[in-house]
Amino acid sequence: MEHPDHPFSELFEQLGLASEPEAIKRFIDRNSPIPEGVELPDAACWNEGQAEFLREAIEADADWAEVVDHLDVSLRKP
Repeated sequence: MEHPDHPFSELFEQLGLASEPEAIKRFIDRNSPIPEGVELPDAACWNEGQAEFLREAIEADADWAEVVDHLDVSLRKP
C-alpha cells in the first residue's frame, strides 16, 4: 500500500497548531528537547487528542508515521 507524503506543515494543521514556518519553529524551540525516555505522545506539550493522534500514527504505521518521526527528531534536538 502506498502512503501519501504529508508536509510537515500539514501535520501541524492536523494537530490543530499554527502551521506557518515561523510558528512551527517557535513551537519546536519552545518545546525542545523532549526529555530522554519520554515517548513523543507523552510529551507535556500535547493535549489528549493530539497525543492520541500521534500514538495512533506511530502504532498503526499510518501514512502520518514518517512525518511524525520527523517531528519526534525535531523535538529531541537541544
